[in-house]
Amino acid sequence: MSEISFNFTLIKLPSDKTLKKMSSMRLKRTCQIMLLILIGSASVQAQNRLIIEADKGQNTINKHIYGHFSEHLGRCIYGGYWVGEDSSIPNTRGIRNDVVQALKDISIPNLRWPGGCFADEYHWMDGIGPRENRPKMINTHWGGVVEDNSFGTHEFLDLCEQLGTEPYISGNVGSGTVEEMSKWVEYITFDGESPMANLRRKNGRQEPWKVKFWGVGNESWGCGGNMTPDYYSDLYRHYATFARNYGDNRLYKIACGANGGDYNWTETLMKNAGRQMQGLSLHYYTVPKDWGDKGSATNFDEEEYFTTIEKTLFMDELISKHSAIMDRYDPRKRVGLIVDEWGTWYNVEPGTNPGFLYQQNTLRDAIVAGINLNIFNAHSDRVQMANLAQTVNVLQAVMLTDEEKMLLTPTYWVFYLYKVHQDATLLPISFTSNKYRQGDREIDAVSVSASKDANGKIHITLVNADPNSEQRINTQLIGATAKNIKGKILTSGKINDYNSFEQPSKVKVNDFKGASLSNNNLSVVLPSKSVVMLEIQ
Repeated sequence: MSEISFNFTLIKLPSDKTLKKMSSMRLKRTCQIMLLILIGSASVQAQNRLIIEADKGQNTINKHIYGHFSEHLGRCIYGGYWVGEDSSIPNTRGIRNDVVQALKDISIPNLRWPGGCFADEYHWMDGIGPRENRPKMINTHWGGVVEDNSFGTHEFLDLCEQLGTEPYISGNVGSGTVEEMSKWVEYITFDGESPMANLRRKNGRQEPWKVKFWGVGNESWGCGGNMTPDYYSDLYRHYATFARNYGDNRLYKIACGANGGDYNWTETLMKNAGRQMQGLSLHYYTVPKDWGDKGSATNFDEEEYFTTIEKTLFMDELISKHSAIMDRYDPRKRVGLIVDEWGTWYNVEPGTNPGFLYQQNTLRDAIVAGINLNIFNAHSDRVQMANLAQTVNVLQAVMLTDEEKMLLTPTYWVFYLYKVHQDATLLPISFTSNKYRQGDREIDAVSVSASKDANGKIHITLVNADPNSEQRINTQLIGATAKNIKGKILTSGKINDYNSFEQPSKVKVNDFKGASLSNNNLSVVLPSKSVVMLEIQ
């Protein structure tokens, strides 16, 4: 006979004094939620339970959480975006049409450029004017290849205009000067009479661009200068002072934040420079093994898969702890936490340049992406932007290219499913997940996020990280009348399945039929290793 265990939860009821103060509607809602929690706690262990308060959302999920990052690294820019006007690959002013269309299809909200580590050796004036006159340089960070500067400020901002997305420019603090960054802001955004504005006009752009997001350095604790937090916070204030607002263009200045769990860096920056910043960055990569041997992108066993998901879930703890520090100095949450580098990092594909960071992208990466985006949504009171590293041909790319060919990775399809959350209202949830176990370790099998858009549609994104077992979820909707439901699913036969140029659609989105409605009760059967998006009206 199999054993069935029941978990009972003691619930502390409100005091008589509190009950008298509560309205009848609020009292009914409180009792309803308590009853559902009690029922869920006494359920058979094999049942996940979810409660969604569909009329209680307060925080908006900033669309910029769904941002991307493109560095002068490997084939991200050259061959990824830029092929030149004379290329036989269809392009608009040298920028690939297929890549632009694919990014528009996931409603890309912002794009970070030119780095990364490259940003702190990039001198922007090398990338303007006639291309044949632009100086060449060696990309010392990434592969030691020649950077000919044919893709510079005008080309990047043209790309952003083609995409209909907001630019996010990282300024050079590591090897640059205050004057250099100040003039870059002026060159791009000033509409008056000045040497930089006139130089822009001479180079073919009469009207200034609108560029709101500016990073003041990148990874200043590492490749951006190996600085201490005290030194960088003083430097940040110096640079930020001379990065000026011109006309109605208001800068959102983002200070270099911590590397993973360096909480002292956040403490120091918020204490010394919190009043001068609008955003503070955070970088964290999911590395299955260690930095010496990160593991293969495609050849991994279940133990390594489990470790990958376990390390991805650490993002929630990181954001919680950094946010708690920021709350002490900024209780009104004026300063956004900007997770502008995140994603998986594996060993490069065999036979490729180790400095190009080219890796394949499997269903495992889709699971990682879905979990991270659900975490960012949950912290949308503080997290105001995030940027997946990187968009094309580098690390956890959403696209891979090979000459005229282009394919969409499993990670791309997660952004396609999740775009429904952009600028929607985060809905409060209560969720108890089953566990996915590997040996004596366990993690939540299911990750979930819910939002309501401007048209009143409710969207739920669910990730089943368990590669072996389906997950059944009973969901109670409170504060909404559900009439119909439809969904999409991303899954495949094996967790290490990926799209190749020979099989570009092996992992793709399909219609999902595993959800049903009965009154306001939603039942979902999540297949193993899957990402699902549900839409309820």
